[in-house]
Amino acid sequence: MSEEIKKQRAKHHPRLLTASSADLEGTAVLEKLCFHQPWSASSLELLTKEGIGVGYLCTQASAGAENPMVTAYGGMLIAVDEGQITNIAVHPEHRGQGLGLAIVQALIKHAKAEHLATITLEVRVSNTPAISLYRKVGFAEVGRRKGFYTKPTEDALIMELKLK
Repeated sequence: MSEEIKKQRAKHHPRLLTASSADLEGTAVLEKLCFHQPWSASSLELLTKEGIGVGYLCTQASAGAENPMVTAYGGMLIAVDEGQITNIAVHPEHRGQGLGLAIVQALIKHAKAEHLATITLEVRVSNTPAISLYRKVGFAEVGRRKGFYTKPTEDALIMELKLK
């Protein structure tokens, strides 16, 4: 198998987010690229604490960089038998390659392994690519939060995936 094929496959195989500074700082950089109110590296560390949360990320080697670039990540907080997806982010230069789907599937697989009953999330009503992705993997709209997002102010759809 060629090196290029190996690299392409690795991009679509998320791995657990760790508490390493490389993972947390790289994910924080991606947060800043994708969100108006990004999580800090110290906030992202919650997603590495067993029993509190979990995160998955995809990386790609970057020429001249010490650490690989985080191209996609997703996080989920866990309470009893429920998961709450906090964020799904894909680097703008890597969208449309299936990374978001791979991250969401990794979070769902983790939730099933932990015997969670449901996973919920909020998504901007204007984010049609994300809504389409979530519907594709089985999430359904269960509500709306008026003015949930700022910069710009926008409603959020509440979506849920029942696992049990």
